[in-house]
Amino acid sequence: MLAARFSRFGDPSVLTVEEVADPRPPTGDRVLVQVEASSVNGTDLGLRRGELKVATVGRMPFTPGFDLAGTVLSCGPAVTAFRPGDRVMALLPHSGGGLAERVVLRQGRAALVPEGCSSVQAAALPLAGLTALQALQGIAGAALRPSARVLVLGGAGGIGSYAVQLARLAGAHVTATARASQRSFVAGLGADEVLDHRAQDVLALGRRWDVVLDTPGRHTLAVAQAALAPDGVLVSTRPLTLDLLRSRTTARLGSGPRYGAVMTRARSQDLAQLGSLVQRGLLRPPVDRTFPLAQAADAHRHAEAGVAGKVVIAVR
Repeated sequence: MLAARFSRFGDPSVLTVEEVADPRPPTGDRVLVQVEASSVNGTDLGLRRGELKVATVGRMPFTPGFDLAGTVLSCGPAVTAFRPGDRVMALLPHSGGGLAERVVLRQGRAALVPEGCSSVQAAALPLAGLTALQALQGIAGAALRPSARVLVLGGAGGIGSYAVQLARLAGAHVTATARASQRSFVAGLGADEVLDHRAQDVLALGRRWDVVLDTPGRHTLAVAQAALAPDGVLVSTRPLTLDLLRSRTTARLGSGPRYGAVMTRARSQDLAQLGSLVQRGLLRPPVDRTFPLAQAADAHRHAEAGVAGKVVIAVR
C-alpha cells in the first residue's frame, strides 16, 4: 500500500509517498480500515519538524496523520461496534499512521460517519473537534453556561474553529481572535465579535471572560488572570505546565480564577456526539483545502502558512 512518511526531520520536503507493507489482519477489538481521508494537525507539523522527537523514537520512518475517515474492511473477533462496510472516522494514537491507505485501530477510537457527511469532512473532525469539545464541556465545565462570556484565542485554527461553534451552541457570548483577513470566516462560525490579535493585546484590554480557551497553548495563568472573571478558567492545550500543578492548590482552596489543561482522549462517544451535531446541521467541519496523498508535502506547506480551518489529505 501507499503511505506518506518521513525518515528525517525538516521542512515539508522530507515527507514522501512510498510503498510500504500492508498492516497485519486485525485481532481482538481492532478493525482494519481502508482510509479515504486524513487531516493535518499542528501535531503532525511539529513531529515532522522534530519538535516532538520523543514521540518518534523507534518509529522512523514515521507515518503522520492522527485523523482518518474510511471504510471498515475487516474486524477482529472481539469487535462489537462495527462490521465490514461501515463508514467510520477515528482518532489514532501517538503512533500516527493516518496518511496510509490502510490502518488497523481499536474500535473504541472510532465512530460512525454521520449520514450526509463526506469522508473529507469526517476526516477534519476527530482531533480538533474532540479537543474543543473536551476543553469546553470537560475542563471549562460549569463556567460554560448560557450567557457565559467565552474568549477563543486562535479562532480560525482547527481547534478554535470548532470551539467557536460549540461555545455558541452552549449559549455563550463568543469573542475570538484571528488575523484581520480571517475575520469574516470566524464570524461565519458564530463568533459575536472577532478581535485582531496582531493589532492589540487582547488579554490586556481590561475585559473579563468566564472562559479563555488558549488553543495555541502559549499563555500562563499569571498572564491571563487579569482577563478572567473571579471564578473564570483558562483552558490550555498545553497539559504539562507549572500552572496545572498550581491550579490544583487553587481548586482545593476554592478561590480565584483557575487553570485547566485538555489532554485529548479518543472517546468514541464524544466523537459520536460531534457526528450527531454535524448530521443535525449544528456543527460544520471547516475544511480550508483538500490535497491528494501524492501532494502530502504541499498539504503540510499550506497548513504551515496559517489557514482558516482544516487542511485535509484525500488518501483515495
